Amino acid sequence: VQLQAFGGGLAQAGESLRLSCAASGRTFSTDAMGWFRQAPGKERVFVATISASGRRTTYADSVQGRFTFSRDNAKNTVYLQMNRLKPEDTAVYFCAALRTSYSNTVYLRAAEYHHWGQGTLVTVSS
Repeated sequence: VQLQAFGGGLAQAGESLRLSCAASGRTFSTDAMGWFRQAPGKERVFVATISASGRRTTYADSVQGRFTFSRDNAKNTVYLQMNRLKPEDTAVYFCAALRTSYSNTVYLRAAEYHHWGQGTLVTVSS
């Protein structure tokens, strides 16, 4: 599966952005999906994950309550709604896919994901 992330850009603190990640090449309804981010000079870290079924999500503590991960399997697209953005949210955001037989399992480790998008930059100014 090929992944393309888009929707990044420049926002002020407190504003919102929505990232999208479109999958192509095959259906992704059996893929758990994840968002990770990498700030300048730092390692890539987990942001959020959603199960293949869409029924389970898990978030990093730093974004819990502000970000919402959703998916539309009919459109082969996942979305990360980011509200109340903070300067520390500034990073390149990557979407990732993991084909799984467990439709309600979520995956938090980057090493578990098989496919990655190219990343989209989010910059939040104070």
